[in-house]
Amino acid sequence: MKSKTAVLLLNIGTPDSPETFKVRKYLFEFLNDKRVIDIPWLLRKMLVNFIIVPFRAPRSAKLYQKLWTWEGSPLLFHGVSVQQKLQQKLGEGYIVEFATNYQRPNIKEVVEKVLKQNVNRIIAFPLFPQYASSTTGSAIEKLLKILAHEYKIPAITTILQYYDHPLYLEAMAARIFDYDYLSYDHILISYHGLPINQVNKSHYGKACEHYNCTIEVTEQNQYCYHASCYATSRLLAEKLNLDENRYTVCFQSRIAKNWLSPFTDEVITTLAKEGKKRLLVICPSFTADSLETTIEIGHEYKDLFLQNGGTKLTIVESLNDSERWVDAIGEMISEKKNLQ
Repeated sequence: MKSKTAVLLLNIGTPDSPETFKVRKYLFEFLNDKRVIDIPWLLRKMLVNFIIVPFRAPRSAKLYQKLWTWEGSPLLFHGVSVQQKLQQKLGEGYIVEFATNYQRPNIKEVVEKVLKQNVNRIIAFPLFPQYASSTTGSAIEKLLKILAHEYKIPAITTILQYYDHPLYLEAMAARIFDYDYLSYDHILISYHGLPINQVNKSHYGKACEHYNCTIEVTEQNQYCYHASCYATSRLLAEKLNLDENRYTVCFQSRIAKNWLSPFTDEVITTLAKEGKKRLLVICPSFTADSLETTIEIGHEYKDLFLQNGGTKLTIVESLNDSERWVDAIGEMISEKKNLQ
């Protein structure tokens, strides 16, 4: 029997259902991750288990009910679809699996499954174009801890980020070309926010201003999420022939003020009050539609825009399981394997 390469497509995860007790279970697991809320263990447990989750779960469940389709959670069914399409593309020399940090299909169960199939190499492909400790870092840490307990550990390759890969950018641009993007008054390029202190840890505690993270990517800040987001935006703007004054980089889903800014909701309000009527929103840090794209922007921020004088807010569909996205992943996997 020939040995095979396992490709693990890794994402955050989703509740098993939009019921409150299922959402509560998901939030307990997600928010107790030390890379997500990186404060001392006891304080994190008290904050998450006794304050955040009990109050947040019921509201989040109502939002998940709006997100859910007859197929279930978009993040899950798009992930499975990408896995199936990529398996067909890569062929019998590969075993392609989709796994999540939290809930199911969880990384531990998936790793145990592939190790029984004569795998000699694992290529981990987190579905996060820009590296962050709370997403890619958490997924890779979990994978390595699982493998550390195995008697036979296969070769491990990780693809930590790919926001600047030509095929990822082409896949994103193709999505945007489906919309008459030049007809909009302004374009927002919105990324998931992060606490500033987490971002600063990627360059040893120094602030982003020290490394010009909004302007350039260097050896010192190459794994800075902030720098990667701005670099992604510049690369996309170049592909779309957008002048700097036609788009704004912003950050959504904040929990506190000490998160990356400008905040998407505040930018939307300002643009509406300035007279912008038609707004297009692109979300390059999300490779699948989710609560943050479909509900937060597509419903909540859209309502905010309309309430302040705007007339139309459109969100560009995520990459989901598009053919260009699957082709891009396949090419990145092949490139990585050929380098070994």
